[in-house]
Amino acid sequence: MSSLSISSAIREALLSADPRAKIMTTRAVRRDWLAGRLTHSFETPMPKRPGRPSQPALVAPNQMPKRGRGQSLTNRIAFLHALAHIEFNAIDLALDIVGRFGAGQPRQFVDDWLKVAAEEAMHFALLDRRLKTLGSGYGALPAHDGLWEASEITAHDLKARLAVVPLVLEARGLDVSPTTIERFAAAGDRRSAQIMARIYADEIGHVRTGFRWFSACCDSASESLESQWQSLVRTYFRGPLKSPFNDSARESAGLTRNFYTSLASAVRPHQ
Repeated sequence: MSSLSISSAIREALLSADPRAKIMTTRAVRRDWLAGRLTHSFETPMPKRPGRPSQPALVAPNQMPKRGRGQSLTNRIAFLHALAHIEFNAIDLALDIVGRFGAGQPRQFVDDWLKVAAEEAMHFALLDRRLKTLGSGYGALPAHDGLWEASEITAHDLKARLAVVPLVLEARGLDVSPTTIERFAAAGDRRSAQIMARIYADEIGHVRTGFRWFSACCDSASESLESQWQSLVRTYFRGPLKSPFNDSARESAGLTRNFYTSLASAVRPHQ
């Protein structure tokens, strides 16, 4: 049995720049962990930034070209590319939460977030394959770095990371997914609609995982769940929470309306 630690394996996956290599390394980390080939040890520090391919070019969010709302092939490719970039970042976010915050957490914490990482890798692979079928591919268009910026802001605090990444950013994906799936289906792009429906179903589980571990953190500190989440979002999230909300999907993941409606259009930018 290897004495390689889970943190060493995660660092290697995070530093993988090639998308295919990151997918394969992430899958290997989870497979080796489940097989008992990695120790529950966190002596290896996480990189400040993960490996990234030379393409896509990363630009500031306000410099991103506006996507059209129509369902032309060009617009569909642009949307799928943006979603692929989100999923590529989500692989690293799920890996980083284990490697950065796993010390002192139970093995179930590692189990849960490596499962999320593997699912994000699968989502990215599906989207990249679909882009290639449509004559494009990941890296063909510019993308922004906002998701990883959220991880940097919360790199010192597990509760802040949980509050912002799964419970704000991923929860936002639940809000927009049903309409997006309908638009792709209406355009006759059934395969893209099927992929997004699969991602939507998995993301409900990811938000649920975030909520479960956020609840565990608050319970161990005897803190109010709602007030602690709202305080952390006000402190660390850039911009307002955007409505409309997919209340049913959010509630199935644990986020009831009393958590987020008071923060809609009222969150201060992080300084």
